[in-house]
Amino acid sequence: MKRPLLAVLLALPLGALLLHAQQPDTAFTYSEAMVPSRDGTKLHTVFFVPKGATEPLPILFVRTPYGTPGKNFPLSRAYRELVADGYIFAIQDIRGKYASEGTFVMQRAPRLVDAGRGAIDESTDAYDSIDWMLTHIPRNNGRVGMMGVSYPGWTTAMAMLDPHPALKAVSPQASPADMWMGDDFHHNGAFRLSYGFEYAFLVENSKEGSEFDFDTYDTYDWYLKLGALSNIQKVYLKDKHLPTWDDFRAHPNYDGFWQRQAMKSYLTRVNVPTLNVAGWWDQEDFYGPITIYRELEKHDTRSLNFLVVGPWNHGGWGNGPGQKLGNIDFGSPTGDYYRRTIQAPFFAYYLKDKGTLAQPEATVFESGSNTWRTFGAWPPKEAVTRSLYFHEGGGLSFDPPRSSRSGAAPNAAMADSYVSDPAHPVPYRKRPIEPTYYSKGSGWGPWLTEDQRFVSDRSDVLVYRTDPLTSDVIVAGDITARLFASTTGQDADFVVKLIDVYPEKYAPDIKMGGYELMIANDVMRARFRDSREHPQPMVPNTVTPISVDLHTQSYRFKQGHRIMVQVQSSWFPIIDRNPQTWVPNIFDAKDSDYKAQTHRIWRTRESPSRVDISTVPR
Repeated sequence: MKRPLLAVLLALPLGALLLHAQQPDTAFTYSEAMVPSRDGTKLHTVFFVPKGATEPLPILFVRTPYGTPGKNFPLSRAYRELVADGYIFAIQDIRGKYASEGTFVMQRAPRLVDAGRGAIDESTDAYDSIDWMLTHIPRNNGRVGMMGVSYPGWTTAMAMLDPHPALKAVSPQASPADMWMGDDFHHNGAFRLSYGFEYAFLVENSKEGSEFDFDTYDTYDWYLKLGALSNIQKVYLKDKHLPTWDDFRAHPNYDGFWQRQAMKSYLTRVNVPTLNVAGWWDQEDFYGPITIYRELEKHDTRSLNFLVVGPWNHGGWGNGPGQKLGNIDFGSPTGDYYRRTIQAPFFAYYLKDKGTLAQPEATVFESGSNTWRTFGAWPPKEAVTRSLYFHEGGGLSFDPPRSSRSGAAPNAAMADSYVSDPAHPVPYRKRPIEPTYYSKGSGWGPWLTEDQRFVSDRSDVLVYRTDPLTSDVIVAGDITARLFASTTGQDADFVVKLIDVYPEKYAPDIKMGGYELMIANDVMRARFRDSREHPQPMVPNTVTPISVDLHTQSYRFKQGHRIMVQVQSSWFPIIDRNPQTWVPNIFDAKDSDYKAQTHRIWRTRESPSRVDISTVPR
């Protein structure tokens, strides 16, 4: 079956799309099979078996919802380091997708322990497929490894929950772990509008792999004209129902629907050697791989759980050199380094008994200095927390504020205010904003490395910056924004960005002078500040603590650079607009519910808004 070009892009290493060939890969014999699962559903699987192998080979297995490649796929180029070592490659359409039978369920929740022998999930489908392959694929050595990026990373993680005895090594890469807390569809309850809608349409539209047909090139304009979220169903989908979109509308809070999907509660043991891989500028799934690693680490008594994080976007380590992302040059081909010195030796050791494993617990790329660093744990045990405090006049320093609120009315010495107007939201990247999955080219991939100066002069973006640094500041570990905020409304989003400001005269590249590189960011929907399951309105004009998890980083702010923090309350259309009035379910909000409100960020001794960073010595 012919696969849509976009589907192949999503299914395999990101760069593989660009390497599409017109001739079969002559190094392999290509075949297809319908592999039976325990409930009788058959799963379409393709196999690339090396010609002329002199010894039995292990199987590398990828399970994907995005379509399997045909015989013309250039496997030797897409997986060149692994192909050079010698593996049988198996790639499968998961249940209900493309040529596989059954019903597709987005992020199918793991079956209950006592569900009975007939119960199925992605773990059982992987188990049954491995069992079949061991007896039907000639000259395999009885060992299987699994790997995948994004959704195929998630199916890899699911397979390790209850693994087949032959599954000897796994590498979940950019796998989501919680679609409400921090991966594709929500961040701390804030809905990722453009990504969520466009992805659901792409995957669940009646014509698989087709993009939504926008009638406006700049999707910022399209989503703004859309108005309330309810208009997507009312005006555009009408009587068509996308199951995932229906789920978004029905489950705005962190209820059982999302909790059953979230992986954290299932990660209670390390059954298989696991190489977790993430990218510091992953625009889709950064929360997931870090969470999976951390949860597994609690149970890793045999030192089988590893973490690698590099200067990549979503899947950026998969095929290309990995030296540049957007305008940023990291000084070396980091993708080549990862595939050659980390990924290939990992699978060779566990699947072929070749080499010695010298894999550190955590291998991270420290951007800024552009060096690889290793640690015995992540976050590093030696890291200490330092606080960057907000000050009057846009100042930012390690010195806490001295002024006191003392019951007085707010003034410039105590708080900074801005008006957040849903009719004029802050764009998340420089306009025009093309569709996320745009076959003619989109800026979605590298957007997290865009120069943030494009919003610095907006009146609804607060900017705080340090003086030029007199010595390097090395971030290694967790980053958390701790805001003290008030609003004239009853709800608000708070977006916080931690930014490296390059010197105006930047000798390595004059065109990068003054560049504002975002190194950490996220959004908190204030209604979920105390409870994810039971949102509560803010009390108007009341100072309220708001914590925003900016996740983790390995980054060196170099001497002469400045550290900047930006605070805003919209990030459109990647995050849907908050009405800023109280609406129990924002998916049901009316256009009239969206109101401009004044927000204040306080910076006094009693309410010291700041960003806490984990640092290590030079």
